[in-house]
Amino acid sequence: MLDPILVHALLALASGALIGLSLGLIGGGGSILAVPLLLYAVGVGSPHVAIGTGALAVAANAAMSLAMHARARTVKWPCALVFAGSGVAGAALGAQFGKAVNGDILLALFGLVMILVGAAMFLRRGEGGDPDVHLDRSSAARLLPPLASTGFMVGGLSGFFGIGGGFLIVTATAMPLLNAIGSSLVSVTVFGLTTATSYAFSGLVDWSVAGLMVLGGLGGSFAGLRLARRLSASRQMLSVVFAVIVISTGLYIVWTGMDALTAFL
Repeated sequence: MLDPILVHALLALASGALIGLSLGLIGGGGSILAVPLLLYAVGVGSPHVAIGTGALAVAANAAMSLAMHARARTVKWPCALVFAGSGVAGAALGAQFGKAVNGDILLALFGLVMILVGAAMFLRRGEGGDPDVHLDRSSAARLLPPLASTGFMVGGLSGFFGIGGGFLIVTATAMPLLNAIGSSLVSVTVFGLTTATSYAFSGLVDWSVAGLMVLGGLGGSFAGLRLARRLSASRQMLSVVFAVIVISTGLYIVWTGMDALTAFL
């Protein structure tokens, strides 16, 4: 019989690998699954600790995937930095509100968000987008307001629920898919770090589990980027499959937390 401590460590490594693979391959998904993985696979007992730990692991894994995408020149840096910068305040504010909400209620609401995010994955069809879209002086007046306002809102959701927001960005952008994936990782990294910092100061991060998830994510991120370059058409199908998984998980979380959700609403 395997040592429970070893099993716990292997599950944390595998969860990190899945997060890294998803972030590198389809630009999201890992962060939305981090909390359920920590609660139901790794065995973290508190939704708040799961959110804080997941945010740290997702931020580190996203940073690794971002470095690889940056080397491949798939990141639209001006747009990505404006979006991420405007979302930092939202993420910090959202994290403070999230910590103040009862854990059972927060988890049930998280399930609802999973269902919505899963549905949003179906909206992104094909490569599409304008490969020449960019932020400069001539386009600033048109692009800055929506970038900043959307960044703040996505950052707020990211901080409140401990998600990276990658799929929210990828599905909304006018960029080609590969550019959207690379650019979204800037925000996933920044929002995750902001949320994790807030939770860490409140003692709501399991550092050993986070470290194992980061280690597992290193291999997953590398594999995800390599696959992203090769599986253009298949990546769309993977997004659909992932959406089904996310929606199914969200429905399960909502069902198990229905009493808390009904009391809240």
